[in-house]
Amino acid sequence: MSEAPTPPVLILLGPPGAGKGTQARMLEDAFGLVQLSTGDLLRGAVASGTEAGLAAKAVMEAGELVSDEIVIAVLKDRLGDDDTAKGVILDGFPRTTAQAEALDGLLASSGQKINAAISLEVEDDAMVERISGRYTCGNCGEGYHDSFKTPAVDGICDKCGGTEFKRRSDDNAETVRSRLEAYHAQTAPLIDFYQGRGVLKEVAAMGAIEEIAGKLNEIVAQARA
Repeated sequence: MSEAPTPPVLILLGPPGAGKGTQARMLEDAFGLVQLSTGDLLRGAVASGTEAGLAAKAVMEAGELVSDEIVIAVLKDRLGDDDTAKGVILDGFPRTTAQAEALDGLLASSGQKINAAISLEVEDDAMVERISGRYTCGNCGEGYHDSFKTPAVDGICDKCGGTEFKRRSDDNAETVRSRLEAYHAQTAPLIDFYQGRGVLKEVAAMGAIEEIAGKLNEIVAQARA
């Protein structure tokens, strides 16, 4: 009798605004996967009062960065929960090759591995336009964009009729370019790392959401086979 396949572990890479959150939610719905972001992991561990969670809480309350060792311990606990039985999508971890190597060690201890590291490939100039053009209705939160989605009547929200709009302070071209540069510098070594292990999958992510989702579904289906 053959052993049951181990749950797939996927990594989702992409700069802010690339659509990682949207695509991860669609993969959760399509395959029963669980999206795990570093922030959610730490908050969950602190709330549950695990040993690793208490260690993380102490560090965060001291205003310090949580160490890789603590994050790995928190992730180890989380991967043991029943809801991860169909696999997980890691979003925001690893961020460095040292973290990637530690993650490999953790997964190897339970007979798991990284099945695919999916990089959402976007064009920087287009991303600057996409993010810096965003704004929302100050009353109901309906989203708009300078180029792609403006109110039917200028200055009036389509949804609630509100006339006050707001933009995030960091949604400006200079800040977005700075964030993109930081992402590329930080992620380039990870791209090389996973390419060297033969698990890197690059997906063009400037098209329609459904088109991108279709490509990701194919990758996940292969990873689960």
